[in-house]
Amino acid sequence: MTLIKITKGRTDTMRLKTILLTTTMIAWASPVFAAGDLFLYTYGEYTPPDLVTKFEKAFDIKVHVDTFDSMETMLAKLRGGAGGYDVVVAGDPNIQLMISEKMLEKIDVNAMPNYVNVEERWRNVYWDSGRNYSAPWAWGTTSFMIDGALVKGDISTLGVLFNPSAEVKGRINMMRDVNEVINIALRYLNLPRCNENPEDMKKVLTLLETQKQWVKSYNSEFKEALVSGEAVASMAWNGYAMRARDEKPSLVYIYPKEGFSGWMDNLAVPKGAPNLENAKTFINFMMDPENAAMVTNYARYSNGIKGSEKFVDAKLATAPELAPPAGAAAPEFIPNCSPASTKLYDRVWTKLLN
Repeated sequence: MTLIKITKGRTDTMRLKTILLTTTMIAWASPVFAAGDLFLYTYGEYTPPDLVTKFEKAFDIKVHVDTFDSMETMLAKLRGGAGGYDVVVAGDPNIQLMISEKMLEKIDVNAMPNYVNVEERWRNVYWDSGRNYSAPWAWGTTSFMIDGALVKGDISTLGVLFNPSAEVKGRINMMRDVNEVINIALRYLNLPRCNENPEDMKKVLTLLETQKQWVKSYNSEFKEALVSGEAVASMAWNGYAMRARDEKPSLVYIYPKEGFSGWMDNLAVPKGAPNLENAKTFINFMMDPENAAMVTNYARYSNGIKGSEKFVDAKLATAPELAPPAGAAAPEFIPNCSPASTKLYDRVWTKLLN
């Protein structure tokens, strides 16, 4: 091991920083770790095939993609002892939870060469301050979408879902996601999120049970239902909503006056990942602006990486799903709730779906 003497002189300090940075870059560029497999666990229709191909060719690493339909499914599988995944995609409150439960490897994302590309506002985030465990994948909003050719009247309110008109009744899709559904119900009732009040949660249950008679399905993969016409109103993520509109131009993403949620999905490494170095290589790769833009172009979500905009399809800059209208509220990012609140959420959700 080479020892470097550190003195108080600015020149020597700068030289040391240069040596350390160069050493780090060489280590990251070294092909010694570039071989084998990478097992990615993520949402369906979220990973660009050409991105996978590019990574595989660059590093001689075979990418295997497994998908889930909700964060609850992902957490349940990992908590149940499912191993073998190297990288998971997890939302902001889930990352917060997984760090607290020691489910993730501390991989020092902030020390990776491409971390310099992460936008400042996505560095000291509530779920991973300083970015020791996770890196941005995509961020967006959760609201709802309607078929503008069929749904009339005031469409700027969550009442479209909870006090539906005749053309909407029986043709509503709600996400199969406990937090998203309960938070949108709380917002409609003008009640606080992460709610620990049993009386408030009884109101939520009553609202959702009343709505259930008009709900066609509870499914987070909502695009097909909207495009086929099975649903004329559905909870929606903004990027996936844009992909639905590509196939059916009459679909409209709504920014309701009651407000809407913001979220960020992140890349992280589960404890005991079998291909740890390959996982780190992939996460560093995804903080490159050109690679992050590939996710935006495919999934239609913003990515949180500086410089990616020059690689993003021009039409996305003005797409209504990514550019809220003037006067729209700012998205609300909701941290992981307390155990008391989580317990109430789970009770409501279980009663609703049974």
